[in-house]
Amino acid sequence: MNDIQNQDDLYQLVDEFYKRLLNDNAISYIFTDVVRIKIEEHLPILVTFWSQAILGTGGYTNNLTQIHLEVNRKEHLTPELFKIWLNHFESSVNELFCGSNAEKIKTNALNIATVLQIKIAQEKRN
Repeated sequence: MNDIQNQDDLYQLVDEFYKRLLNDNAISYIFTDVVRIKIEEHLPILVTFWSQAILGTGGYTNNLTQIHLEVNRKEHLTPELFKIWLNHFESSVNELFCGSNAEKIKTNALNIATVLQIKIAQEKRN
């Protein structure tokens, strides 16, 4: 099994990850009913995000925190939803890749989920 090396690898990862998310009724409604993502448009954005985070390629300019705070205003993003998201992400990585970038992307995903949950809790208090 190879490590994550390029954007093609990242596309394979996010494609597998979103297949899992969209097939899980406990979380899929966020993407299909609340946000109503167009997957063919969403996947390249995710590849750009993860490519910047893992491969240092740059190009992602959206405000990740703000996007998720806006989603949370429509439908509360609970700790359970983050747990489901992380489980699907980690299992997708583990099924497809191993190596330092694979470990790095899993750590980054955990960090992002943690920070987003903190930001959501802060906004709720304010």
